[in-house]
Amino acid sequence: MCGICGFTQATEDDRPTLKAMCDIMAHRGPDGEGQYLDDGIALGHRRLSLIDLAGGNQPMVRSTGDHAARITSPALMPDGTPCADEASVAAKGDYAIVFNGEIYNYRDLRAELESAGWRFETNSDTEVLLVGYLAWGEDVLDRLRGMFAFAIWNRASHELFCARDFFGIKPFYYTVQNGQFIFASEIKSILEHPAYTRELNEDALAEYLCFQFSTLPETFFKGIFKLGQGHCLRVHADGTLEDRRYWRPTYHFDENRSEADTVDAIDEAMRESVRYHNVADVEVGSFLSSGIDSSYMAACLAKENPDIHTFTVGFSLYEGDRDEVSWARELAQKLGIANDYKHISEEEYWESLPRVQWHMDEPSADPSAVSLYFVDQIAASKVKAVLSGEGADEFFGGYKIYQTPFANRKLAWAPRGLLRGASKAARALGVRGANYLERASEQVEDWYYTNANGVAFSVAERDRLLKHAPTVPTPQQLTAPVYAEVADLDETTRMQYVDLYFWLVGDILLKTDKMSMAHSLESRVPFLDKKVFELSATIPTKQKVSEEQTKIALREAAERAIPRDWAQKEKLGFPTPVVAWLREDKYYLQVRRAFTSSTAMRFFDVEMLMELLDEHKSGAKDNSRKIWIVYMFLMWYQIYFIDQTVPDKPTAR
Repeated sequence: MCGICGFTQATEDDRPTLKAMCDIMAHRGPDGEGQYLDDGIALGHRRLSLIDLAGGNQPMVRSTGDHAARITSPALMPDGTPCADEASVAAKGDYAIVFNGEIYNYRDLRAELESAGWRFETNSDTEVLLVGYLAWGEDVLDRLRGMFAFAIWNRASHELFCARDFFGIKPFYYTVQNGQFIFASEIKSILEHPAYTRELNEDALAEYLCFQFSTLPETFFKGIFKLGQGHCLRVHADGTLEDRRYWRPTYHFDENRSEADTVDAIDEAMRESVRYHNVADVEVGSFLSSGIDSSYMAACLAKENPDIHTFTVGFSLYEGDRDEVSWARELAQKLGIANDYKHISEEEYWESLPRVQWHMDEPSADPSAVSLYFVDQIAASKVKAVLSGEGADEFFGGYKIYQTPFANRKLAWAPRGLLRGASKAARALGVRGANYLERASEQVEDWYYTNANGVAFSVAERDRLLKHAPTVPTPQQLTAPVYAEVADLDETTRMQYVDLYFWLVGDILLKTDKMSMAHSLESRVPFLDKKVFELSATIPTKQKVSEEQTKIALREAAERAIPRDWAQKEKLGFPTPVVAWLREDKYYLQVRRAFTSSTAMRFFDVEMLMELLDEHKSGAKDNSRKIWIVYMFLMWYQIYFIDQTVPDKPTAR
């Protein structure tokens, strides 16, 4: 796991800029730093060493010749720090690579390449990736099993080839300024380049209010873009860009396979994936919450290494409550594995918010990002890599909202006009069930993601809230092309598919990467393995979700490794007590100051903000998520556009 950056049209005079771009994301790679400058290119790297600790330094440069290795990379001091005061510079070669991520099947690929005559000088997956590109070109992407974002420079053609993994586990940002291509693992690194001038992308703000996370290819910084998951990008010598989608998820349901056989296949696939994700020259730990995903995963890892460490955080709200910690501690005892845990205090939570928003690069309204920040913090004190359970919900049908189409079928007999009328009447009378009736009258494309499923702002609310009326697509318009790719599949699968392209990559994986790297920790996600997805894409929806249960087959598979009480337990996520906190005077006043600030007045209808806040404090409504969406944006904007400084780290407790 590392941080990468670079830019074209570079000269020797750009060394201070490259150094600054590396330094601002030193948290991504405290074990080493390297720079490569050549005619027309600058590449920078911060290393967190997990595989081939001595030989995997980057940028890595290769001269092709007759398949000879001739690998060079920056020389480092014995303790892994750069030589002298400046980062050392890699020697020149035919190709140079900077790579962030892990290729879990690199040993298999290396054996294949060696049989074809290629020779290697290191034991790193970086060298395998580079040689694989030389041997197979862009087709190397189809052979990879892992998480990655990388850039390869061709010295002869002056072309830069970049790629991002299948699901967008690792980030890749870029901008073009006056023909100069600039890229990095984090936006804050690009901000260090003098060619870029900070400017807010107000279209991103408009969409964020409806989605609660950044959804557009263009980020909150005007002109800075995200390379899409499953995409590669070639920067030609003349500065033109060629973006290609090299992979997309496809479904081929096996209706003839029994549920018992499906359960067998899931268990086999997950155990194999965990084995691959355990490949490292350092200890790999695991998160452990109260839910099935991390519990199953940790149990599989314990089979590989009984001495693993697991890590848990939670909140103690009421005496005798069972939170994440109590469930995790009990399971750890049953499995005979170590568990480190922490209860997050409300003071720690609120104190950490500026630091969290700085690390996230773009505003994030997901309250659980703070929980991840602290669980990553305690994990980093013991290990350099952890397994995490992201992706299980999207692959195996874990969200309760995926059950909605099953409930809607009960009203399939009723005319849609009648259902819409009944919904309006129920809402006017304050009767429960209005949302159910409304959704039953529509296709899933009409209501799923219309306003982050009820917790964010509707389009009408957003347009009232913003000072300047946006001219951006509605959530339905934004998601429509993604839905269209799976128009022939059932509604639940369509929901899962659109989640892969919005919620998973825009919220879940972003906070997973940014919060772990904030503590120089690698977070590995065994569920988000290409082989695991290929299996999940053959499982009929009826074996994943029903009106009564989620993750049907996955739960049965998990019972092979963990007790039934954990395998069948409902999802908690990382519940945070934000609802209650916003009704306390201390935090109400803190948010009120932000809502009446000059920044708030610039972007929002302050009167509407105060209505939301006061209505919530009185207990009349739960407006906590809407309040949080705006409050996190205002905090982020203060950090990146007003203060333009790095917030202090939260005080250790």
